[in-house]
Amino acid sequence: MSPTLITYVLYLLISIALTVWVARTLHRNGRIFLVDVFHGNEPLADSVNHLLVVGFYLVNLGYVSLALKLAARIGDATESVEALSHKVGFVLVVLGGMHFLNLFIFSKIRQNAKLSRARRPVAPDAHVEAT
Repeated sequence: MSPTLITYVLYLLISIALTVWVARTLHRNGRIFLVDVFHGNEPLADSVNHLLVVGFYLVNLGYVSLALKLAARIGDATESVEALSHKVGFVLVVLGGMHFLNLFIFSKIRQNAKLSRARRPVAPDAHVEAT
């Protein structure tokens, strides 16, 4: 097997494993947050959680696939490790970016949900004259 092919295989194995690990972690730990956002509606929270994981897989695995091609031929093990490090590093940046984007969006959704559940201010029942 050529060094380039070995690098491709390692890149795919590492990237897919990282994507699956992050998606499973987000799915498991995001449920509680989503149940709160959706006012205790567990079926809706579970459904949204599942749809988010599917979208997460599609975006990240799509990126992994598009970024597969190496810019140069791999000649030795050192070049292979360098190329692999570069490729996996970008995958980690994309995974981190997706994670923080999800956190930002859901914090906004949660904020809006808390505001909608907040008690409304009471109208004044008296008027005080200024002296």
